[in-house]
Amino acid sequence: MATRKIKKGDNVRVIAGKDKGKEGKVLAVKDGRVIVEGVNMISKHTKPNQANPKGGIVRQEAPIDISNVMYVHKGKVTRIGFKFIEDKNGNLKKVRVAKTTGEVID
Repeated sequence: MATRKIKKGDNVRVIAGKDKGKEGKVLAVKDGRVIVEGVNMISKHTKPNQANPKGGIVRQEAPIDISNVMYVHKGKVTRIGFKFIEDKNGNLKKVRVAKTTGEVID
């Protein structure tokens, strides 16, 4: 599996599209698209089922392209790079790094 720059749980800001400027938490990442909490809301018509006996219109987030979001680090948007850091056992570990500050993200 390829290492991703944006992961589930990251805080991101939308940099393009109708929701430009909004910030939210990444709920899912799949196939180069992300679902961000409270961004790109759509109305979906649902049939009645056991979970929702009445059915009706449900508001939910739709995926947006991963290129339209940027990672937010300490309140500012930043690009993400990678660095190899040696752990206490002497093994190399690949970590994400904020390009603006050089700080390790995780």
